[in-house]
Amino acid sequence: MSRLQVSGRAFAHIAAFYPEIAAFRRDLHVHPELGFEEVYTGARVHEALKACGVDEVHTGIGKTGLVAVIRGRSTASKRMIGLRADMDALPMKEDNDFAWRSAKSGLMHGCGHDGHTAMLVGAARYLAETRNFDGTAVLIFQPGEEGYAGARVMIEDGLFDRFPVQSVYAMHNWPAMPVGTIGINSGAMMAAADRITIEVTGKGGHGAHAYLTVDPVLVSAHIITAVQSIVSRNVRPIDSAVISICAVQAGDMGAMSVVPGKAVMVGTVRTFSAQVQAMIEQRLGELCRAVAAGFGATATVTFERIYPATVNTLAEALFAGDVAQGLVGARNVERHMEPSMGAEDFSFMLQKKPGAYLRIGQDAKGGAFLHNSRYDFNDEILPLGAALHAGLVEQGMPLADAVRTQATIKESVNSDMHQKAASSSAH
Repeated sequence: MSRLQVSGRAFAHIAAFYPEIAAFRRDLHVHPELGFEEVYTGARVHEALKACGVDEVHTGIGKTGLVAVIRGRSTASKRMIGLRADMDALPMKEDNDFAWRSAKSGLMHGCGHDGHTAMLVGAARYLAETRNFDGTAVLIFQPGEEGYAGARVMIEDGLFDRFPVQSVYAMHNWPAMPVGTIGINSGAMMAAADRITIEVTGKGGHGAHAYLTVDPVLVSAHIITAVQSIVSRNVRPIDSAVISICAVQAGDMGAMSVVPGKAVMVGTVRTFSAQVQAMIEQRLGELCRAVAAGFGATATVTFERIYPATVNTLAEALFAGDVAQGLVGARNVERHMEPSMGAEDFSFMLQKKPGAYLRIGQDAKGGAFLHNSRYDFNDEILPLGAALHAGLVEQGMPLADAVRTQATIKESVNSDMHQKAASSSAH
């Protein structure tokens, strides 16, 4: 933790039990689990939360999701803030060789969700031990972020009905940023992720007599080229969008002279604006059908909206930036973070509640970015992430002056007693 220059009582408190949360994180890394299969992970989180002394732990929300409740020294304000961490791993082989590498073939914590979970557990311990806030902290341990829409499933399972938070926050490690830095902006942080399936139907036949066929492979090639004009000629330059056709399936590789009757393409669309998203969906259908018709074929387009854009609300983004600045200083907080075309299902929570999504720098260890087989979460940032979670609670639900003064006096007395006891034992 030598590179971290962090201020605040919360960070100092959490840093004292850094070895424990680092060991917890590495244990999760050894035992990765896919979305809605986080049985071991959930059990370890439940065990850790109980040991931390949280007031309540609720399980089975969104299948394998957990929610911990911690009440402050006072709850007179009736305020409630949510903090979320994702728990699931990826279906990929790990190529690392350290002691805590994955013990499961074909499964890996390649995105750092093990670290996100450990940071929130660290925050839980600090908040339960200090309770320097007026209100209720709701800690959300979410399953199935990697393509399973676990956030949506938790919401559909009554998450915000049972825990009506006024705002909700999440953070994600970012290997492209230096350790000790935090990024945020007051708008879109991550793009909407949509799946497109384009099915072209022609007329198969012999490759030597192609004039008797309607070749869906040829039609698909023209469609792949044509759809790139949607962004360049329909999306304003000040907006952003990506259309990628990522796979094509047609014919049989062993049948070199057979023109197939059908071709299927799949790909993704990434946008930040709902208006741009709707326009692309419409133009894709129009363009694919028109290109196919020009060759005597037909085309159908299925546009599946998977994750919406992750959009921070202004007040909460400004507040989260202030909390981050109090920890690492103004020069280490990027308040106009460039959005990513990646996607995040925390977006579903931000559609229901005001809140913000932050990035916490961790450096690319060994040059490995997220979803790389040699990626590993940087344990050095665990206390910072936990302190940032804690700061959002403490500063978002501050104690009244009288209660805060009593708490400060009590902490001072306890500190003096510890110092005297230490002095006596030394003699």
